[in-house]
Amino acid sequence: MNPRNISIDEFTYSLPDDKIAKHPLAERDKSKLLAYQNGGIRDYEFSQIANLIPTNGLLLLNNTKVIHARIIFKKDSGTQIEIFCLNPSEGGFENIFNTTSTCEWICMVGNAKRWKGETLVKDITIAGSTIRLEAKMLASVTDGFRIQFSWNAESLTFGKLLMFAGVLPIPPYLNRAAEDDDETQYQTTYSKVEGSVAAPTAGLHFTPAVFEALKSKGVQIGELTLHVGAGTFRPVKAAKLDQHEMHKESIYVNLQTLRLLLDFLEKKKPIIAVGTTSLRTIESLYWYGVKLLFNKAIGREIEISQWDPYDLPKDVSPANAIEAVVLHIVENNQQEISGTTQLLIAPGYQIKLANALITNFHQPDSTLLLLVAAFIGADWIKVYNHALTHDYRFLSFGDASILFRD
Repeated sequence: MNPRNISIDEFTYSLPDDKIAKHPLAERDKSKLLAYQNGGIRDYEFSQIANLIPTNGLLLLNNTKVIHARIIFKKDSGTQIEIFCLNPSEGGFENIFNTTSTCEWICMVGNAKRWKGETLVKDITIAGSTIRLEAKMLASVTDGFRIQFSWNAESLTFGKLLMFAGVLPIPPYLNRAAEDDDETQYQTTYSKVEGSVAAPTAGLHFTPAVFEALKSKGVQIGELTLHVGAGTFRPVKAAKLDQHEMHKESIYVNLQTLRLLLDFLEKKKPIIAVGTTSLRTIESLYWYGVKLLFNKAIGREIEISQWDPYDLPKDVSPANAIEAVVLHIVENNQQEISGTTQLLIAPGYQIKLANALITNFHQPDSTLLLLVAAFIGADWIKVYNHALTHDYRFLSFGDASILFRD
């Protein structure tokens, strides 16, 4: 199957509103867990997942952290303008969160037609002091608008300012405002690196007790970072997939995780991706390795387009591709590789690195559902029908599945 010719109508299903989990469970690991393996389906509780992970397995986690990306400004007329911070205009997330006085972001703007170019102002109280935050629209760009933020506290970083000025961006399909509990419940217990506007939701089920059970079993853990963008919620509306532009997201992987990944590949031990974000990250690493081997990589950073996997050579072994990335990092005296990916995993794509995927149940007409269909084939229909008829909760705060490839 050529993914370019896929019609999204073939990868949809009816999702009743009462199947969408509007709030998380009080205990993360009490969610239901659907296990799919060798064509069969079994039901568990997520707290039992250590029993399903191979003893010699490697679990890869996305340690991204959701930021307070939504900033609401009010004009003198009373009109509200919402600025949704997506990506730094230049440089990486770490740098922009540490900037003082001013910085620039690529943003979506709600009610943009009512913003006539004037400077927007918002006063924020932090530790008893009033900080004035200003926003100026500099230009319209492909993904939204380039916005300059300025504030009158030279010692205050933008990262800290955003914590007070912004609001946590919970998924739009929940149709509710963010609540106090979302501050913790919409973050994984291992979130560290600020930059996402949506949580890597498969990781929301993990608790210290689950990690202790995995550790006792001898399962190894690796961490990587993919900052989830707002495009993850964007449905495929094009008639054919070749007319859909995949959103671009930032990824970061350190040398320690890469060497761990390479060791597991060379020893042919199982690799389990926690979430579609972790899967897209490690598969992007593979294609970056292919680019390095065939002298198609430009510069030191990863850059994977949505059609690279379908145009590049496909016969490179996973171990050789990841080894090329490791050597590239070492030769450049780096401890981490970073860059961007638009990787589109859809039926017709051959998974290279992961033997299993832990993930939630995704929206109809989404690239995430296409990814699941690529991972387990036509049985995605069987899995989703089972979940719908066995009272599974869907989407970000919903239940989980662990899917094993044949």
